[in-house]
Amino acid sequence: MAELFASGRIVDCIAGLMLLEFIALTLVRKTAGRGIGLVAELGASLGAGLALLLALRAALIGLAWQLVSMWLIAALLAHMLYLKLRWSAK
Repeated sequence: MAELFASGRIVDCIAGLMLLEFIALTLVRKTAGRGIGLVAELGASLGAGLALLLALRAALIGLAWQLVSMWLIAALLAHMLYLKLRWSAK
């Protein structure tokens, strides 16, 4: 288990789960006709989470702090986009 964290592969596993989440939410949207708007809202939401995961992975494997901060900034921007989309949708 320690190797899973030390190598950053735990993040890969979680990103795979996020892909399954995207597929499930897409299927719900297509079959039920309701749910999160797929293109913008879902992309921004999952994008923010994925960017945070990539920042975590970069930190776990000891990459430069500049790369960690780049992913954190990307997460912030995706989150701000998500908030803008949700706010203007109401």
